[in-house]
Amino acid sequence: MRLGIAIAVIVLLLDQLSKLALLNIADLESGGYRLAPFLDIVLVWNRGISYGLFQQDSAVGRWGLAAITVVAVIALSIWLRRARGPLVGTALGLVIGGAIGNGIDRIAYGAVVDFVHFHVGSFSWYVFNVADVAIVAGAAGLLLDALIGSRRTDKPH
Repeated sequence: MRLGIAIAVIVLLLDQLSKLALLNIADLESGGYRLAPFLDIVLVWNRGISYGLFQQDSAVGRWGLAAITVVAVIALSIWLRRARGPLVGTALGLVIGGAIGNGIDRIAYGAVVDFVHFHVGSFSWYVFNVADVAIVAGAAGLLLDALIGSRRTDKPH
């Protein structure tokens, strides 16, 4: 559990510091920056969930998504308390830290601050942030544990 909490705090700090720096120092609202032919730093206000799905422009939608985030963080924290093993603890910490980071944005700004944009030719990946990367990595870790864990507990007949 300690590992998961430590990871969640690190993710939350990295996420919020990167967003504060980009909003207040880099002044992304004035325009973006090209870091490489395939990578831009731009400002996108995501009022929905992952991949911009279910955009919520009303206060009810905003607070509804915030409430769902709180419930998810509580449920994941209960899971973390019961978790066994460093992979699950790390994965849950990543997801919890990312969820809290995006939840803070939703409450503070009314939308999640997304800023990393990968693109190659006409292909454009969605715009994301540090919290999104942590959530995806955490989900992958949980899937990996589910696959490996089932192999470890399966007994040959």
